[in-house]
Amino acid sequence: MTFLPPFPADHVGSLLRPKEISAARKEWREGLITAEQLRSIENNHILEAVKKQEEIGLKGISDGEYRRDYWHLDFMWDFDGVTPSHDIYTNRFHGVEFSARAAEISDRVSYPKNGIMLDHFKFLTKSVKETAKFTIPSAAQFRHREGVRLANTNAYTDLNKFWDDIGKSYNRAVLAFAELGCKYIQIDDVNSALLCDPIIRADFEKYGGDPSQMLDVNIEVNNAAFQNRPDDMRATVHLCRGNFQSTYASQGGYEAIAEKYLVKMNVNGFFMEFDDDRSGDFAPLRFLPKDKYVVIGIITSKNPILETKEELKRRIDAAGKYIPLEQICISPQRGFASTKEGNKLSEENQWRKLERLVEVADEVWG
Repeated sequence: MTFLPPFPADHVGSLLRPKEISAARKEWREGLITAEQLRSIENNHILEAVKKQEEIGLKGISDGEYRRDYWHLDFMWDFDGVTPSHDIYTNRFHGVEFSARAAEISDRVSYPKNGIMLDHFKFLTKSVKETAKFTIPSAAQFRHREGVRLANTNAYTDLNKFWDDIGKSYNRAVLAFAELGCKYIQIDDVNSALLCDPIIRADFEKYGGDPSQMLDVNIEVNNAAFQNRPDDMRATVHLCRGNFQSTYASQGGYEAIAEKYLVKMNVNGFFMEFDDDRSGDFAPLRFLPKDKYVVIGIITSKNPILETKEELKRRIDAAGKYIPLEQICISPQRGFASTKEGNKLSEENQWRKLERLVEVADEVWG
């Protein structure tokens, strides 16, 4: 049987950084090695990760985001009109705080002449036998937790124009990947998943935001990014509740956003977290259109405990009460290393969990 992305056994994209990459990136920042030396080390480890993924039996192959420190900021900073913020911003995760320079809007946003991460994709696609999967943050990620206050008012007095420029710039990015032959692209949308959490919804309202209107804007700008993509370019979106050193930023079931988001988002499939009770039950999947897929994240990337085949099959059966089995795929609920620090498990744990996914998918879907 031939499958198109998303695949029965899939994964969100990021992989734990090998120690040599982490050390090399530190040496590069300190000026101890050249960019070319760093790139050579990254290339070697990406080739190893590609080989490992294909040996396991995965069909959607990522570069592990090995060339990035952050799943989102490395990409966002590269747009013209966007710079790392002067100040360090802190986001609270449960049990730990994540601090970094945010993506600050210093001028009108546009797609740069030399592109963004095109060389990353070129190396990946020439290295795989299966389908190269490329992951980028969603356009909606430009909404800061306290609104879009990082948008310079001298550049944008009208936030509608701001979102219009973001959508157009992202669309140029997506189409640039398409021109290089990209057949599988994924956006990661934390900001829409945050709207599942009643406490965070209340926080947005405190800053003058309307959660329902915010969701509309997120959907509109994400769809603008995918506009006019080729018919053979499969697109998915990962609804992520935050991922930093095995912690999370939000909780709550999908009921608050599911009907609007699942129906209106112009993608082929959704990666959704269902690894524990924080994500709610599978009932919101009843809104999934018949021509879309859902990748249920039923293996956790947060700890080393390996799920049994039996419990994974029970979870698949539970999701199957709301949608046909043919529309279901499985994956870890999020990446293993959204940032360079990674989650609290070993590379061996990571690969065994991915192997378990393929084993179960083979037994369920053939």
